[in-house]
Amino acid sequence: MNAAFRTGYLAVIGRPNVGKSTLTNRLVGAKVSITSKKAQTTRHRIHGVLTTDDAQFIFVDTPGFQMTHKNALNRLMNRSVTSTFADVDVILLVVEAGNWGNGEAEILRMLPAGTPVVLVINKIDRLADKKELLPFIAKVSALHEFAELVPLSAEKGIGTDELLRTVARYLPEGPPVFDADDITDRSERFMASEILREKLFRNLGEELPYGIAVEIEKFEQEGELRRIHAAVIVDRAGHRAIVIGKGGERMKRISTDARKEMETLFGGKVWLETWVKVKGGWADDERALKSLGYD
Repeated sequence: MNAAFRTGYLAVIGRPNVGKSTLTNRLVGAKVSITSKKAQTTRHRIHGVLTTDDAQFIFVDTPGFQMTHKNALNRLMNRSVTSTFADVDVILLVVEAGNWGNGEAEILRMLPAGTPVVLVINKIDRLADKKELLPFIAKVSALHEFAELVPLSAEKGIGTDELLRTVARYLPEGPPVFDADDITDRSERFMASEILREKLFRNLGEELPYGIAVEIEKFEQEGELRRIHAAVIVDRAGHRAIVIGKGGERMKRISTDARKEMETLFGGKVWLETWVKVKGGWADDERALKSLGYD
């Protein structure tokens, strides 16, 4: 192996909905983190892995930083973000082109000294007037001593190769941590939970109850077949009907979408059984959060 091989951990941080998970998936080249237009889609730290001829990038996709600490889940998500800082070699602060507010200012105050911070200016393709980009870059450059600034579009794949070339210089020399074909350190059980949760977000739209989670109660593999029993956790009895839908059609559609994506990811048949359980106050109960896999 090349003596100059580099391996490092990169935290992907930012406000909710700036495109952190989309960027992570684009860089890894596979879907390791779920995406949705709804805030708080990512609730866990997800490790996505990309190995090239010269480097191994281990991306830590963190939850969006919450400005209002409404409950234990919010506080836990913010602790997840800040605790990541001590364990990474590079921080990628993702912002939306033309949009800088209190959330970004708060994150700047929390950044550790000594760790290179690369400002990733995402969604440049959505700027109505492309002439706005340079003044925006000038404005944010004056706010912090960023190691680098990289404008890109994670959704379109514009500028992502340049980002990889840029951040590779900041990774320490060392052997890879993961095998070359690994794309995540998360288990299939965890990925099944995340896929189902994404389908809930995408199918429920604005009706999505805030207090919703997924618990994989059983995950068994028989040859190429995986049998998965999953509970959708809601906060109130009234939310159960929203998730199930008339005649159970909505839950059936969500389960079918999730099963198909699981089969693609796992490379084999999936038998998926889902149901909805009411667990009041779970999002403000640290014991319940731990039982659902939040750490």
